[in-house]
Amino acid sequence: MQPGPASKLQVISIGFLIVGNLIGAGILALPINTGLAGFIPSLIGLFVTSAAMYYSAIILSRESVAYRDKTFNYPSLYRLYLGSAGKWIAIIANLIILYGLLTAYLTGITTIVGNLLHLTIDPVWVMLGFFVIATLISMAGMVNLEKYIALLVVLKCLVFVVIVMLAGGHIQSQHLMHHHWPFLIAGIPILVTAFHFHNIIPAICETLRWDMRVIGKTMLIGMALGFVMNATWLMVGIGVLPLDDSSIGLVNAFLKNLPATVPLAEAIDSRLFLVFAMFFAMVAITTAYLANGLGLIGFMDDLTTQQFGKSNPFLSRALAFAPPLVIALVYPDIFLKAIDFAGGFGIVTLFGILPSVIAIRKAQSSSQKVLGYVMLLLFSGFFILETAQEFGMLRVSPNVESWQHPSHS
Repeated sequence: MQPGPASKLQVISIGFLIVGNLIGAGILALPINTGLAGFIPSLIGLFVTSAAMYYSAIILSRESVAYRDKTFNYPSLYRLYLGSAGKWIAIIANLIILYGLLTAYLTGITTIVGNLLHLTIDPVWVMLGFFVIATLISMAGMVNLEKYIALLVVLKCLVFVVIVMLAGGHIQSQHLMHHHWPFLIAGIPILVTAFHFHNIIPAICETLRWDMRVIGKTMLIGMALGFVMNATWLMVGIGVLPLDDSSIGLVNAFLKNLPATVPLAEAIDSRLFLVFAMFFAMVAITTAYLANGLGLIGFMDDLTTQQFGKSNPFLSRALAFAPPLVIALVYPDIFLKAIDFAGGFGIVTLFGILPSVIAIRKAQSSSQKVLGYVMLLLFSGFFILETAQEFGMLRVSPNVESWQHPSHS
């Protein structure tokens, strides 16, 4: 018996789920990593990456709908098209994404709480406290949280609106006129991460009854709302923060790997803004940590079962949470770099390059094949640029002197 169509409530719930996934730690990093390129370059970059990520989401949704399997996973999918190499590339890319994002959340929450509340205790205790609480909730399964996901996203969006309203009066139009296109290269991983929700695509397809028309429309609406929020946040961050290396400057925040809420709170100097910015950042990071933590547990359960022939819950949870904690403790100021690594290597590979290969192989017309090659070149270019930066072959660094004098831009 065929299941009936998805209800309007289910469609709305999935729309909120997508927005909730998009508005996470990536939005906190967005104005800092792309702001030095300027508002217009950042906005164009935001549009290009959102369109590319929607394209890959459609490709992966079609695969999920074709199989209609509750155990659908990406390593198995890519093994079908690329053999054993595809499977292991997917496994490694997924580990990079999940480890990188969990590390970013741990270091981000520590930086935000420490800087905004001016705590006298060692920041490591903030990190460990958050890690213990959030990890225990993740390991408990968080069954009831799904019932409240729409409420959490609505609250997050309402707080976001308040933050934008409080910051709006501090935006300086001349800041939005600045442009330095070469620096947009440094922001590519953050832009990609800002539109990453692809891990939940199989769940989206199942909830929406495998109806590709409804799935495509719901994802488009969710991503469009995410685009508006990301673009608005870019305008606030770039418009408020000066282009210099002062304590509230974009250059200083970039060099110190700070989330945008930290310099914004100092620049606006409002107790009300501080409270709402703290709430928004903590909810965004906590919900993202819980969602990705659950995903990492499931991924490790599958991986350890495949490798050892039986489930080992203790081992899978140790492998899930110990590495990001160790990395965060050793490198506590790695917030932006962790997101860069996750986005520039993991997300670009797993949800950009590999879906494009599938699209090319399954193309039924020359136009589809050409589009697949264009997307493959785009995502491959992202990967190459990030590799070149990480290995010192391409240096994109702030030029404070020229940015303090717009005529040199």
